[in-house]
Amino acid sequence: MTRDPDGYRRHPTPVGDAGPLPGPRLRSDVVDAYVFRRAGEGHAPIELLQLRRAKAPLDQTWQPVMGHVEAGETAVAAAARELLEEVGLDVRGPDAMGFWALEQVWPFFLAELDCIVLSPRFVAEAAPRWEPTLNHEHSASRWVRVTGPDDPALNQFMWPGQRHAIREIISDIARPDAHARDRLRVQPA
Repeated sequence: MTRDPDGYRRHPTPVGDAGPLPGPRLRSDVVDAYVFRRAGEGHAPIELLQLRRAKAPLDQTWQPVMGHVEAGETAVAAAARELLEEVGLDVRGPDAMGFWALEQVWPFFLAELDCIVLSPRFVAEAAPRWEPTLNHEHSASRWVRVTGPDDPALNQFMWPGQRHAIREIISDIARPDAHARDRLRVQPA
């Protein structure tokens, strides 16, 4: 590989049969899907669903719905399928009040796999009294009430990216007057 005089490598692609690209792999086959329901009139507070994972690698931690995109599946379809499989929420059914893509795709690094994951994020609004039906991947569920983007309850979410997603849900989805709300709405094919 050639480098500029300043030492910067401009093209990381190996030449010929030199093998795979150097550095961590890049993956985009993981989706996160958040579920919220309204805990009162208007836009606040909301309750966000957390699931306690039953097996490794995240066993005994509280997480949103997460899953992998299957072959031939879009990220939107994968998120809708995972919601149905993991908690029994059909985004086309009467218990779903809406389904949106969040604008931010959150990158994170998995050291044990040496990969960077770019995870598309989605959010579904459930009817106020809806309760999840858990599959084998989870041992419990709970609702976390959040009153705003600076609520200390956000600390019940493990990862900085999750707290960031919830702030986006509060400001751009949960508020009925949010400018981006209609533009971010999605419907699985």
